[in-house]
Parts: sequence; C-alpha cells; structure tokens
Amino acid sequence: MIRQTTLAIALSLILTPAMAREEGPVGLVPTAADAEGMGAQKYYSPYAGRAFPTQVYWGDTHVHTDNSLDARGFGVTLGPEEAFRFARGEEVTTSHGERFKLSRPLDWLVVSDHSDGMGAMKEIIAGNPNLVKDPKVKQWHKAMRAGGNEAFEATMEVINAFSQANVPAVVLDRTFQQTVWDEYIDIAEEFNDPGQFTTIIGYEWTSTENGNNLHRNVLYRDDGDRARQVLPYTTDESFNPEDLWNWMANYEQATGGQVLALAHNGNMSNGIMFPVETNPATGKALTGDYAKQRARWEPLYEVTQIKGDGETHPLLSSDDEFADFETLELGNLNLTVPKEDHMLKYEYARKALKDGLKMESKLGTNPYKFGMVGSSDSHTALAAVEEDNYIGKHSGTEPSAERWNHPMAKFAGRQYEGYAMSSSGYAAVWATDNSRQALFDAMKRKEVYATTGPRILVRFWGGWDFVEADALSRLPAAVGYAKGVPMGGDMNKAPKGKKPTFLVAALKDPYGANLDRIQIVKGWVDSKGKTHEKVYDVAWGDAESRKPGKNGKLPAVGNTVDVKNATWTNTIGDPELITVWTDPDFDATQKAFYYTRVLEIPTPRWTAYDAKRYGVELSKEVPVTLQERAYTSPIWYAP
Repeated sequence: MIRQTTLAIALSLILTPAMAREEGPVGLVPTAADAEGMGAQKYYSPYAGRAFPTQVYWGDTHVHTDNSLDARGFGVTLGPEEAFRFARGEEVTTSHGERFKLSRPLDWLVVSDHSDGMGAMKEIIAGNPNLVKDPKVKQWHKAMRAGGNEAFEATMEVINAFSQANVPAVVLDRTFQQTVWDEYIDIAEEFNDPGQFTTIIGYEWTSTENGNNLHRNVLYRDDGDRARQVLPYTTDESFNPEDLWNWMANYEQATGGQVLALAHNGNMSNGIMFPVETNPATGKALTGDYAKQRARWEPLYEVTQIKGDGETHPLLSSDDEFADFETLELGNLNLTVPKEDHMLKYEYARKALKDGLKMESKLGTNPYKFGMVGSSDSHTALAAVEEDNYIGKHSGTEPSAERWNHPMAKFAGRQYEGYAMSSSGYAAVWATDNSRQALFDAMKRKEVYATTGPRILVRFWGGWDFVEADALSRLPAAVGYAKGVPMGGDMNKAPKGKKPTFLVAALKDPYGANLDRIQIVKGWVDSKGKTHEKVYDVAWGDAESRKPGKNGKLPAVGNTVDVKNATWTNTIGDPELITVWTDPDFDATQKAFYYTRVLEIPTPRWTAYDAKRYGVELSKEVPVTLQERAYTSPIWYAP
C-alpha cells in the first residue's frame, strides 16, 4: 500500500470543468491505441491527446416533485422548476416554509416523477373540472380539501388505486397526460445548460403490484423534441418489467432516441427484485431472452437511497463486519406483507451480482451485470442528502424537533420509524463532459459509482500488469486506462501465469471526513456452481500504527465523534489512499467480479445533528453515528 500527497491525487483525479470540456467529443471512450499512446507518453504534455474522463459529475437520478401522486398527497408543493433551481445551487423555500440550500451545487439532476398519475394529484386537490366530474375523483377532492386524517386516507386510497390499476378513466386521459409531460419537458429544457448544469429527462415507472416494489427509473439521452413523442409507460398497461423493456425498445425504434433504466433499490420488493428461477410478474420460468433484455435495458442499480442501503445484509454476508449499514427490512412498500429472512437474498446487490455469474451459464447472459449508483428518492423536490443538511423524505419529515420520533409513514397498522430513514445518496459519473449525451454514455458503460452522501472521489481499474510503482504516478488515470479497464469494464481470459491486478485511488470529500479504508469486494462461482464472496482490506488510514492482527483482521479506525455537539475531528484516518492490489486467491477458470468499497471514519448521523440543534434527547435505539461510504461499479472477469 502506498500513500500519496493530497495534491498529487487531486491533480490526477479531478480537473476543472473547463479542462474537462477539452477532453474531446461527447461520449468518447478511449481506444486501445489511445491508451497505448497515453501510457507511452506520446506527447510532451501529459494532458495532450487524452480521450478518457478526467472529471466526476455529481447528481441524483431520483427526485420527486408535486407531479408525483404520493409527494403531492403528503404535502409537497414544489415542482420541477424548484427541484432544478435547488440542485444547481440556489436557495429555495420548502413546502413548509424552511429556507434550504445545498452546501455545493450538483452537476446534474433527474426529476423522476411517478409515471402513474403524473400531475394528477395536484389537479385533484385543485379541483380540475375535467377530473372532478368523475364521482370518485370528486370524493377524493373533497376529502383532501378537508385536511387532516380525511385527507391522508384519501391520499392512500388514490395511491392504492394506482398500484392496483383501478383508477377512473378520466385520470388516464391521454390528452391530460400529454399536457403534464410536455410541461415537465419544457421546464427541463429551460434549465438544461450543458457544461454547467444538466437536466436529464426521466420518470419513475411505478410497478407496485400487491405492494411489492419493482420500480424503475427511466432516463433519456435525448432532448425534449424526442422525449415528448411518446408518453411514459404506466402500470395501468402492465406491472411486468419485461413490458417496460418492450416499451423502451419501441421508443428507440419510433424516435431514434436512447433510454436506459435503473432498478429502484430492492429492499421493499419482498424478495422479487432479483429473481433467479421465475419472473414474479408472470410466474413463468426465466429465459435467455429475459436475461438478455434485462442486461440490455438495465445497466445500473440504485444501491443506496433514503429507504435504506442495498449493498448487502448481515444475514447474507456474515463475515462482513460492515454489512449492517442503514438496514431497513420491515416489509414491502405498503407493509401489507412483513419481511421474512428468505426474501433477503433476492433484494441486495452483492447477492444479485453473484447470482448473475451463476445464471449466465444457464441462460447465456448475466442479467445482473449492473453498475452501481446512489440517489435520494426524495419526495420533497430537494436533492439534499448530507447528514447536517437533511430535508427528509417527504414534506411531513422536514426538519423539526419531533421528526426522529414521528413515523415517516404508517400502513396496515405498521410504520416506518422516522429515525430509520437514511439520508443517502448521490450518483457519481466519470464523463467526458457535463451534457446529457456524455453522462448517459458513461452510465451505459457503467463508469459510475454510488456514495451515501459525501463527495468522495474514487477511481478503479483492473488489468494484468499494474505494479506497485503505478500507485506513485501523479497521473494514475493515464496509467489506469493504458494498462486496464475502468469500473464497469470486463477482463477476459487471464494471460498464462497472470493474476488480476487493480489500481484504486480514493480522495476524501473536501468538506468531509478522512478515509478509514479501501476494500475490494470479490464474488465468484466455483466449478460446482456455488457462489462465494470475500472482502479484502487493500489500503487504510494510519497505516504506520494500524496493522492487521494474526487473524488478518484490520483494527477499527477509532471514533472521534462528539455526539453531544454533533461534530468530529479528522485526527484519525487519511485524506487519500491509493494502492495496487493483486488477487491472492485467483483461479483463472472461475468467473468473478470485483468492486471497491471506500469507508470514511465515523461521523455524526442526521439524528445527532437534530438532537444538537433542537436540544432533544433521543431514545437509546436511535443510531447517532455512521461510517459513510462509496461503492464503485464492478469489474468482471470471464475465463
């Protein structure tokens, strides 16, 4: 393990947006010839002729505004315009009058309102005459105007009606839907400013059959002229993800555009997000076509968000001491079916990545060959996920002295505890410039990673020839692309006598905490078809005084958090880590994947900040610290 100065890594990991814009054509990916030239220093200037991404762009793929049924029903009055203004760094006033602003602007945003009933709830509340002429809609309107519990019950009735594809036809009127979609697109076009701030057009397909969450966010590479040609797909047409993929194919054929989907984190799917035998939407056996289509249309997975972390679970990764992180496991989305342990293995990313290796042998394609991003799933229109700047999930959980102890939502006699909601997360994209096309292309090639909120910089390459000296380079990106493939890439058939080597670098958030460690998570399938996993500590802070024990386990980094004052000190850990690691357990005959997990030192959780600000005493079961983290997209090996 080699440490490097902050300046050296900063120079090599991040450049100014102006410099990044000089990297070449939109969406350009370095060729082998480019990489060879870069590695051989073809030009005197080490910055000349580069085609690879040198800038990471921060954003959120999952924000809801008053166009979403549930967001508006629970009191959000901010629309797409306010969402974009907030994300690009402007101060806004929340639905309940709180002045709010990000610590730093985001680079891009997807306002992904629910496709089902988009715009309908605010029109029902407003009393749109074309809608309230229906008796059921008129009943909903009166109840919502009455307020209180009557309004809440009406809101839940509307949401359930859509989840059961049982809504009045007037709400599904195509003219009404087109008007709402066009208005959203017009706002997205107005705020799109390539090179400065990008608005990616998108929506959330809201499959919630029987309360089980199979939501997908659909993102467009296209501008509004193409996106408005076809209305978003809704579940009154189908709950089956395969039908969504068919819609995506038809959209591309009809418009000449491009779309991709990313699955909502699966911990409220109750064991159906990552099937291995049958499609839960149809009850039919999974086929090679299912695997091929899922891999084609869903290159990304939302591994962390406000409803909990979705990397892994302690029951699935019993040897992973960091597996139990922001775990939320109550049941399906509307809590009609409590969570059972047997469901967990079909809900989490790491297990799905392992299952995908195994399924490829049977189906011909790995259906779960996805990159990883984080996002907020905010229902406040505000992409605010920092622990000390946490707005909450919906307007009822905006900052207050009581929100930690106020249920986020109640269903079927059960409830989501207010304090259990996670502040997470953001999506980081290594793109050639800040535009719809370049960001989309980077997402398609999976050169992306997730964080739970902090803007940790992470780079990760795999190859066969990295050596320890490569970690001393002032330009590790040039070495990384010249000798290997980045996160999201593939390594095929090991050269004789070679083991895979990985170059990985991480730099702390400038506003945040030092780094505890870098880990590489490996999953593989053996000759008998059994899957395995192992977590390796490959670089860590305080390396001079902190050594692995005889059992190979690295001691904890420590904890400087002052809970009472909601603060910490960066007197432990390191600001940056970089290393080259070789897999000591490599078997050239076994399919495998590798991804990087970076951990910060412990810091205060949003609950600790609330306790300090409001002078309240929390119950003992409330978590008040956490170790924020980043997850890269994997690199896959195939014999």
